[in-house]
Amino acid sequence: MYKPADVTTSPDYPVPDQMKAWVLGTPDQLHLREKPVPVPQRAEVLVRIDAVAICATDLEIIHSGSPAKILGGLPFNKNFTPGHEYMGTVVALGPGVDEFAIGERISVEIHAGCGQCKRCRQGMYTSCLNYGEPGKGHRANGFTTDGGFAEYAVNHINTLARVPDTMSDAEATLVVTAGTSMYGLTELGGLVAGESVVVIGPGPIGLLAVAVAKALGASPVILTGTRDSRLAIGKELGADRVINVAKENAVEIVKQLTGGIGADYVIECAGTEGTVNDAIHMTNRGGKICLAAFPHDPVTMDLAHLVKNNIYVYGIRGEGRSATRRAMTLMAEKRFDAARIHTHTFALADLPTALRYARDRVDDAIKVVVTTRDAAALSSAAE
Repeated sequence: MYKPADVTTSPDYPVPDQMKAWVLGTPDQLHLREKPVPVPQRAEVLVRIDAVAICATDLEIIHSGSPAKILGGLPFNKNFTPGHEYMGTVVALGPGVDEFAIGERISVEIHAGCGQCKRCRQGMYTSCLNYGEPGKGHRANGFTTDGGFAEYAVNHINTLARVPDTMSDAEATLVVTAGTSMYGLTELGGLVAGESVVVIGPGPIGLLAVAVAKALGASPVILTGTRDSRLAIGKELGADRVINVAKENAVEIVKQLTGGIGADYVIECAGTEGTVNDAIHMTNRGGKICLAAFPHDPVTMDLAHLVKNNIYVYGIRGEGRSATRRAMTLMAEKRFDAARIHTHTFALADLPTALRYARDRVDDAIKVVVTTRDAAALSSAAE
């Protein structure tokens, strides 16, 4: 039975030596395999994964490999376990860890930066200058180090947030999504209550950006998109006005709602050339645009308009500056119902089906969550 030296365990939470984990094969292929249960080191804990949500970035990693290779880092890793939006239970403590206790329910951030580069010292660990270098201390579980499509994972204590008893496992997996929106609006954007926000694109990050903006006092909060069903959820999460861009001119409506000057903040979550330029033209002078989507192709934009109107543009990649913990607080206090974007649940043994639902938006899937509770089904799927 699992008992590494200097690691604290409990008989109440027995840990096996081996675990089931989905690993990358060739592009677009995953295989359920047995892997050794990882061992937490200093400032780390072992997490029994109870639920994990599927993100569009997971689909990109399964298709193309780790994003670290973009930086000259990892190749396509055929033993890598993706999945980064997970929650679970602490079941073992690394040497000297007393900040968390065995048995506590936690949700996780993706990134633990190296802690020594300029960006990490600024709290921008999602932009760690040693990204993809575990030897330097960087971890991005599900991106560059093994993630959550498995029974267990190791996490740095800086990436953990306690989950209240009133919050379901599925809702706790959404904290990273809410934290990403929080990071873009507050830590990078500096949102102040009373300022206007437009969210372009009612995907998971866009919908929770609406919820976070409203909870923080933004006014008005406007959501644009093409699917009436998604826009309706945006209304439930706090949008003061929704705009179906197939029926109305979003730039004109935003100008009308903001006294003709445009919005203070625009969060672009669609990632198309048209929506990027809409963002530029609906932002007021001195306003800010957060680019939260990853366009697949180069974008031609009205750069002159940005310059002439002193509009600030910044990109965002994931959470940062502990924004996830602040998002957790808002969710725990029921300032918004993040579970509104959770549409489907599957067992971890059915991960390929869950991924298909997320990729193809089957039944208008928004956030698909998989659970690891059915051990028998997981063992059967591995045979």
